[in-house]
Amino acid sequence: MTELGSLQERLREFADAREWGRFHSPKNLAMALSAEAGELLEVFQWLTEEESRGLAPAARAAAEEEIADVLLYLVRLCDELGVDPLAAAERKLAENARKYPVDKARGNARKYTEL
Repeated sequence: MTELGSLQERLREFADAREWGRFHSPKNLAMALSAEAGELLEVFQWLTEEESRGLAPAARAAAEEEIADVLLYLVRLCDELGVDPLAAAERKLAENARKYPVDKARGNARKYTEL
C-alpha cells in the first residue's frame, strides 16, 4: 500500500469511528474542500509575489495547516468517489503535456487555446 493509500485508510477509519459517513457525501466533502482552499488563500491575501515566496514563520505554519486540511478533504473525497488520485493526476499531467507542448508554452502563462 502506498503512503497515500495508508492515509486514505486512516481517514476512513477516523470518519467511521465517529460515524461521520452520513455527513461525508461527495457534495459535502467538495464544499468543505473549497472552504479549506479559501482559508489557504487567506494566508496569501494582500501579499506581494516576493512575500508569498518567503512567508514569515507564522504565515508558513498557517499555510501548512490549511494545506493539510485541503489534502485531507481531497483524499476523503477521492475515497468516497472511488477515485485513485494518483492515477487521475497522472492522466491529467499527460493531458496537460499534450495541451501545453514545451516549445509553445515555455515562458508564458497563456491558456492552451491561445498557444
